[in-house]
Amino acid sequence: MKSKTQKKPSYGGKKPRKTSRSSISEDSFFADKSKNKRRRFNEEEEGDDGDEIIDSDVESGEESFDDGSDQEEGKEEQEFEEAETAEEKRRRIAEAYIHKIRRMTDKEREEVGEESEEDEREGARDSLVAKILQQEQLEDSGRVRRLISSKIIMPESGDEFRVLVKHRQSVTAVTLLEDDSKGFSASKDGTIFHWDVESGQREKYMWPADNILRSQGLREPKKKPIKHSKQVLALDVSYDGRYLATGGLDRHVHLWDIRTREHIQAFPGHMGPVSCLSFRRGTSELFSGSYDRTIKIWNCEDRAYINTLFGHQSEVLSSDCLWKERLLTAGRDRTLNLFKVPEETRAVFRAPAASLECCCYISNDEFLSGSDDGSIELWSVMRKKPTYIVKNAHAILALSQKLANGDAVRMSNGNIENAEHVSETNCSSVYSWVSSVAVCRSSDLAASGAGNGSVRLWAIENESKSIQPLFNLPLARCVQFPLNGFVNSLAFAKSGRFLVAGVGQEPRLGRWGRLSDARNGVAIQSFKLS
Repeated sequence: MKSKTQKKPSYGGKKPRKTSRSSISEDSFFADKSKNKRRRFNEEEEGDDGDEIIDSDVESGEESFDDGSDQEEGKEEQEFEEAETAEEKRRRIAEAYIHKIRRMTDKEREEVGEESEEDEREGARDSLVAKILQQEQLEDSGRVRRLISSKIIMPESGDEFRVLVKHRQSVTAVTLLEDDSKGFSASKDGTIFHWDVESGQREKYMWPADNILRSQGLREPKKKPIKHSKQVLALDVSYDGRYLATGGLDRHVHLWDIRTREHIQAFPGHMGPVSCLSFRRGTSELFSGSYDRTIKIWNCEDRAYINTLFGHQSEVLSSDCLWKERLLTAGRDRTLNLFKVPEETRAVFRAPAASLECCCYISNDEFLSGSDDGSIELWSVMRKKPTYIVKNAHAILALSQKLANGDAVRMSNGNIENAEHVSETNCSSVYSWVSSVAVCRSSDLAASGAGNGSVRLWAIENESKSIQPLFNLPLARCVQFPLNGFVNSLAFAKSGRFLVAGVGQEPRLGRWGRLSDARNGVAIQSFKLS
């Protein structure tokens, strides 16, 4: 009988990869584990017999060449175990904040002179602390609006703006930490400063070398630029105070570590200059708007790109974001876009006749914008058109013969219309553009800035849905020296106690106007509340 021969299966000329256990046993990782298990087992057996455990190297008489690496690894593991987790840190901060509020309430009750039993006093204190925390949560979420505008006292002579930080070129952006203790500013020469609000002491962020930037994600543009520029146009700080994001003419979003002031990542992807940045509060999610008409979403914790939002027909100039994943953007196409990221939808609000230069949230349902015709618009999500418009909000006071004779057309706020300005006052439409707006968080107090060297405060009426002027704060009356220039950025303190303004000789996004007599820097205006 012929023996049956089994045919070997064909694998297309390639032999199958052997998956034997020997490959696992040969791996040093698994080998070390198995050795450790055997060693522990032997030690247990020897321990049961009462014999002394002796190291194999010492027993054989060989010298142990330990360079201390094991001790260093042990120290690192111990430090890692002792390191505080994110949950433990949040709990520690919350407990410290509650203790702080309890001390404040106890101090207030002692000043009033209330005396009661200890249990009743602690119960009343805890209920008061709960009310305070609930009120703060409602204010932060935008559900309750604080009435601050009626408490603002007009600054007297000598209490005007004071210069906090000086820059060589025009300041393009300013922002504050969540606790209002420190601030950040950037200018057109690429300088980024981190400064203290009280003392004004500043620290500079140093740009790394080009090879380090390339290793951290920087890409060369497809079309080689004439000159590589680190000019910064926008910046924002994360809610937890860990990350600082900057963007400018190099088309990248740069991420910095605030604790070490070191550059940690460069996000490529935009085809045009990065003009605006906004962190979503409570998260590490970052939105970046650009001249390429897109908005990109980044995760700073994972150093990753998430998504791209489309909708604008021209350059994106300004953006803002609150707790919800809803981004508000203003563009040169005369529209405000409200992107609802989870729903993947957007609402479009069209301005009457001018390009929108800046925007900011008042609450989740209301927002404010400034345009290049000198108008300030109040918007609501219930209407596609502005609910209220303040025209010629920053018209320049012209000292001309026509004004002296009373022939000029005056507005209700005491200013004259843009068309009535005369040439000797160095004023054209660019100097009355509303270049920046800001709102004190969860309040009815707002501010706006323009190229006429003044900041105006406004009261946002909730019932009448209107904007009422409070008073004008000229930068020419600065304490140290006149800081008359373009107000390119504004930032309110959370408490409403002060306002920070970034001023420069030129507008933020161009050079279509210049005030050679102006100074570049950051100014701060303190307020007294009645």
